[in-house]
Amino acid sequence: MMVLVMGVSGSGKSSVGVALAERLGVPFLEGDSLHPAANVAKMAAGLPLDDADRAPWLAAIATWMEDRTDGVVACSALKRAYRDRLREAAPGMRIVALLPPPDILAERLGHRRGHFMPGSLLASQLATLEVPGDDEDAIVVTKDEPLSATIVSTVARLRA
Repeated sequence: MMVLVMGVSGSGKSSVGVALAERLGVPFLEGDSLHPAANVAKMAAGLPLDDADRAPWLAAIATWMEDRTDGVVACSALKRAYRDRLREAAPGMRIVALLPPPDILAERLGHRRGHFMPGSLLASQLATLEVPGDDEDAIVVTKDEPLSATIVSTVARLRA
């Protein structure tokens, strides 16, 4: 099973993705690790990425997905078109959408250190976010609960 853990910066994609991959016993990919250097520099400068910036990044993630049958990927995948691109690479991909309230996101980003994505880009990410539609059959997590509880409920829903 291929699982995409998506959401804006600070939503918990990496933490949930790592824990989910461990629980499922599958490889994990931190999507941010595949950003071209130009993307990282742009974001670090406080500039939001556009679709053209994201295209090679999504292609690299899609290649990773195509090379295996099981895995968990942490990737913002803010737009439906981005998720559709990844779904082409991994038909049957399941989506876990992490959608905590904006105040929680801002608080988390305010405490984060050493990441290229500044908290100043949160508003642009929220403006870009297209919440998964019912037809995407996403597992939507809106609560700010302990990681262990999120993993238990998410695994149960993935296996249902």
